[in-house]
Amino acid sequence: MVVVLGIEGSANKIGVGVVKEDGTILSNPRHTFISPPGHGFLPRETAIHHQEWALPLVRQALEEAGLGPGDIDAIAFTKGPGMGGPLVSCAVVARMLSQLWNVPMLAVNHCVGHIEMGRLVTGAADPVVLYVSGGNTQVIAYADQRYRIFGETVDIAVGNCLDRFARVLGLSNDPAPGYNIEQLAKQGKKLVDIPYVVKGMDVSFSGLLSFIETAAKTMIDKARRRGGEATPADLCFSLQETIFAMLVEITERAMAHCGSRDVLIVGGVGCNLRLQEMARQMCAERGGQLYATDDRYCIDNGAMIAWPGVLALQRGQICSLEESTCTQRYRTDEVLVTWR
Repeated sequence: MVVVLGIEGSANKIGVGVVKEDGTILSNPRHTFISPPGHGFLPRETAIHHQEWALPLVRQALEEAGLGPGDIDAIAFTKGPGMGGPLVSCAVVARMLSQLWNVPMLAVNHCVGHIEMGRLVTGAADPVVLYVSGGNTQVIAYADQRYRIFGETVDIAVGNCLDRFARVLGLSNDPAPGYNIEQLAKQGKKLVDIPYVVKGMDVSFSGLLSFIETAAKTMIDKARRRGGEATPADLCFSLQETIFAMLVEITERAMAHCGSRDVLIVGGVGCNLRLQEMARQMCAERGGQLYATDDRYCIDNGAMIAWPGVLALQRGQICSLEESTCTQRYRTDEVLVTWR
């Protein structure tokens, strides 16, 4: 049976996964580069982190899978989208292993990797996909061997919006700023009026973020002095409620267009239980079902690259050494989905 090793490292996480042809995930270790509170992760520092952790994770993945290099039939890597330095660091490792082990390479689109991993784990057949992460925000549906984008952010991604507001509040980046916003939001009681920016099938987060960043210091200072104004918990609660309502709205609009009742949430922000709750309620009202996964598969991981690699290998979509380049802006709908 075919076995593929996948390497993912498009952002601050590097993961190595080993997956069999039947969809069995044999191993899926990863490591996260965590920057200090109030700071994001820079491409150069993240690339160095990935270079340090790539081979230890490959060894760990093989050990956990109970396999050796001779058992691997192909190496899948993330071609894009993502940050240039981290992407190239992982592609170099993929090229090295491909030549050392004399196995072919498979270039995988990061976004398609999230979708196929979600479909594999949840068993969702043909849902509308809400893809929400630090670098991407898209509403997607499959048609004619493409994952078509029905709506997306016109500026920054939802995860980037949450991360940047976490920096304003000085929240820790461990395990993730978005996760810490989610926990703080559970304590919020007051809903602050924040701009709600839906433009047809698209959403915008940059103006909304500027508004709440500017308001945050004033509101929090007043709350500390005399009470009655918004607390950090209130602002996190308000931010989540507003942006998640925007995302659910455009997802429902895509469902109406496609005649679909089911939704699959993928990407790192898809771990957020409040977002899942809002989407689940919307799906139930339409007589459908929400499909979602936990942080093992929502957050960037190697198995989500290995599994599309298996699907591509079955169709003979092998990547040559000359073609094993990275593309920071690799659109979801550029991929020919030959396996569906």
